[in-house]
Amino acid sequence: MRGVGEIEVGGLLGEQEREPQPSDSLRTFGAVVQALREHAGLSREELGERVRYSKHTVESVELGRRMPDEGFVRRAEEVLGNTGALCKAARHLTRGEAGFAAWFRRWARLEREAASLCTYECRLVPGLLQSASYARAVFEGTIPLRTDEELEAQFVARMERQTMMRERPTVPFSFIVEEHVFRRRFGDAGAMRESFDHVLELSAPRNVTLQVVPLEGGLHACLDGPVRILETAEGRRLGYSEGQENGRLISGPKEVSVLCQRYDTLRSQALNPKESRALLERLRGEL
Repeated sequence: MRGVGEIEVGGLLGEQEREPQPSDSLRTFGAVVQALREHAGLSREELGERVRYSKHTVESVELGRRMPDEGFVRRAEEVLGNTGALCKAARHLTRGEAGFAAWFRRWARLEREAASLCTYECRLVPGLLQSASYARAVFEGTIPLRTDEELEAQFVARMERQTMMRERPTVPFSFIVEEHVFRRRFGDAGAMRESFDHVLELSAPRNVTLQVVPLEGGLHACLDGPVRILETAEGRRLGYSEGQENGRLISGPKEVSVLCQRYDTLRSQALNPKESRALLERLRGEL
């Protein structure tokens, strides 16, 4: 964190001080600061004078656009009641992660520390298995349209997220994907072949299991939609479900248990890993 003198003496509060993509924790912290300030009957300018920051700094913190430094947190705590709430909350502040939707960021952080990860997909190739051309095609087709900079941030975040597949060779990764997902055309034949090659490469290691649900497989246990399940280092299981413009972290033991039962049932209904690879290789050869 910056020291107080760096900000006040230099009068620095340019755009470079703002968070490019405010995180949920920054927004929540800012809302608490604002509520405490208003409860104390202070304007942003008045609070700024008491904590020795400009009213613009106070505004940026309250709107989640700025990571508060230690001096701001300590003085705001003293001025706004000394409850300990701000100091405790500040320990959990995280920066926004460019390229990730707001509702996905927490799950993305949990993924990186997971002891195991299971993914069922019926819409598109799972992000952890997407080739570069596939990922770009997905992002370029999203609505509302993104700027080139936003598209690049999304692409970089997705490709970097895949690194954990290579860097964590002892973590079990399980994928169950509908056959029609791999049959959906995008780009030219070369891009399709690249996608198949990428999936086959990433699913080749012993710790990665890929199963395909064949078209003739009929109705099955996971028809409610895509689902992800992970196990934490402490042995706790969490689920994640995503839809249009939203995502939900599922932590209730009963709900997670149901998801696990559905996933395990689908494992028995899908092709085994050897049959699944053979199918993907055949689809690639048909291009």
